[in-house]
Amino acid sequence: MNKTDLTRTIKDKGFSLGFCKVGVARAEALTEEGQRVQEWLGRGYHGTMDWMSRNVERRLDPRRVMPGVKSVVVIAMNYYTDVQHVDDPGVGKISRYAWGDDYHDVVRERLEQLRELVCSILPSAQVKIYVDTGPVLEKAWAVRAGVGWLGKHTNVITRDYGSWIFIGELLLDQELEYDEPITDSCGTCTRCIEACPTNAIVEPYVLDSSLCISYLTIEYRGPEIPEDLASRSNQWVYGCDICQDVCPWNVRFSQMTAEPRFSPRSVNVAPSLEQLSSMTKEEFTERYRKSTMKRAKHEGLVRNARDVNRKSVKAGPTKQRDEV
Repeated sequence: MNKTDLTRTIKDKGFSLGFCKVGVARAEALTEEGQRVQEWLGRGYHGTMDWMSRNVERRLDPRRVMPGVKSVVVIAMNYYTDVQHVDDPGVGKISRYAWGDDYHDVVRERLEQLRELVCSILPSAQVKIYVDTGPVLEKAWAVRAGVGWLGKHTNVITRDYGSWIFIGELLLDQELEYDEPITDSCGTCTRCIEACPTNAIVEPYVLDSSLCISYLTIEYRGPEIPEDLASRSNQWVYGCDICQDVCPWNVRFSQMTAEPRFSPRSVNVAPSLEQLSSMTKEEFTERYRKSTMKRAKHEGLVRNARDVNRKSVKAGPTKQRDEV
């Protein structure tokens, strides 16, 4: 099978598996992106995520991860559901992406089926799969593969689904037809920057993780969230959707996911802060079985609920800027 037919076959299968975007990029060193990553690390914007500063060379060149790789197939899967967060002082907020089942499992299962297809056509093909779990700069590859562009909030934005997407990759030792990056369409809009209550987006396309509510409630392992940041958390206990909620591309182009496993679990949409802060380990394990929220661990989620239950200052109104 020639590379044009193989590319078309892979994309068709990807769409049939429920992926909303399938793009392909040439596997090569991420030179420009690497310079930005090194600068970001040098400014300490990765916070306590020391693992991000290890094996940087592997992250910047897929050939160091998989010798012989020629193509990076990037998929996106829409997870948006038209359910709104509850704006109540006694209720915690959980990022939409964590409302349903663990996306790692859902996306990986589909990518495994895509790998099976490739191997059925080319039994000797070498294939590796990644879903936010390895030394792969997923956002950079999504941009290179034409899946979307990097928004000023540092999330990948697609023209058809906004930024409510999960990303996964299939590394392949075969030449394919490569897609071109699409135009950055953020324009002069700065709503995401202005809406962030902790000023974590320090400049367009640059995020200081140590100020980001998502980082503080998921990755940060300190005994308590710094009070000045907790007071501006707006009751977020796991992740944060503020910068995405105000994005015009999400306001206009969000579409309901067709994946039932991403549907919100009832306990995740409007959890009581009091109940979360007193939750036992056993309750945590049972409630968040097959959920991404396991990453926060019991101690972390209890800490989050306790700390953000302090008097919270709501984010000010977002200034109106250029529409999409």
